[in-house]
Amino acid sequence: MRIKLLAEVAGAVALSGALNLVRVFTFPEGGSITLAAMTPVILLALRRGARAGIIAGVIFGLVVLIEEPFVVHPVQLLLDYPVAFGALGLAGLFQRKHWDRLVGSRPSMSRVLPVTGVAVAIAARFLSHFVSGIVYFASYAPSDQGPILYSALYNASYLVPEMVITAIVISILLRFNVLDLYR
Repeated sequence: MRIKLLAEVAGAVALSGALNLVRVFTFPEGGSITLAAMTPVILLALRRGARAGIIAGVIFGLVVLIEEPFVVHPVQLLLDYPVAFGALGLAGLFQRKHWDRLVGSRPSMSRVLPVTGVAVAIAARFLSHFVSGIVYFASYAPSDQGPILYSALYNASYLVPEMVITAIVISILLRFNVLDLYR
C-alpha cells in the first residue's frame, strides 16, 4: 500500500509540475493563472487524506521553487513555496469518509465537500502568500495602496481564477468517480 501511495504522490506532483508550466496568464512580479496546476495535488488529498496531500503539496512547492525561484528572504521562501503549496493538502480534511460519520451519507454532500475542500485549500494557500506579500513585498505596493490591500488584491488576482478553474475541473472529475478509482 505504501508503494502505491508513493506512486500516487509522485504522479500528482509530476502532473502538477507539468501543468504549472502551462500558463494562461503571468503577472509581472510573479504569480500566474495556470491550466489547473493544483488539481492533481488537491485530488490526491481528497482521495488519500490531508497527510498525503500536504506532503505532495510541499514537494510541489519545491518543484515550483526550482522551476521559477523568486526568493528575497529565507522565511519568504518557506511561506511562498512549501507552506503555501503544502496548504493544498488541507483539501484532504474534506474527504467523504470523515464527514459521513458526522452528517451521514448524503449524495448532495458528496458533491459539495470536495469543492469546499478546494476552496479551503486555496484560501489557506492565499493566506500564506498574503502574509509573505505584506512582510516581504510591501515595497511593490503603489503609493495609494497600503501593503495589506496590495497583497490581498495581488494574490487574489491569480488565486481566485485558479480556484474557479480547479473547482470546475474537480467537479467534472467527480462526475466520473475519480475519487473511487483504483482504491
